[in-house]
Amino acid sequence: MYLSKEYKSDIFAEFAGDAKNTGSTEGQVALFTKRIAHLTEHLKKNRKDFSTQLSLQKLVGKRRSLLAYLYKKDIERYRAVIKALQLRDIIK
Repeated sequence: MYLSKEYKSDIFAEFAGDAKNTGSTEGQVALFTKRIAHLTEHLKKNRKDFSTQLSLQKLVGKRRSLLAYLYKKDIERYRAVIKALQLRDIIK
C-alpha cells in the first residue's frame, strides 16, 4: 500500500503533534491531502478509471468539510493548516 503505517504516523506526528493522535482534524486533513495528491497522479495516467474518480471526489468533500469545521472552531489552526499544506483558502 502506498501509505504505510510508518508514513501515516509521520504525517500525524508532524501535523497532529503526536503519532497516536489520529483523530485530530489537522492530521486528518494532512492525510487526506496526501491521498488526494496520489489519486490525482493516478488519474492523470488512467483517465477512464471512474471508480477512482468517484473516491477522489468523496475524499475532497471530506477534506472540505473538515476544513470548514476547523474554520468554525479555531481560525488560527485553520490558517496554519492551509499554510503548511499549501492549500487554497476554500472558506470565504
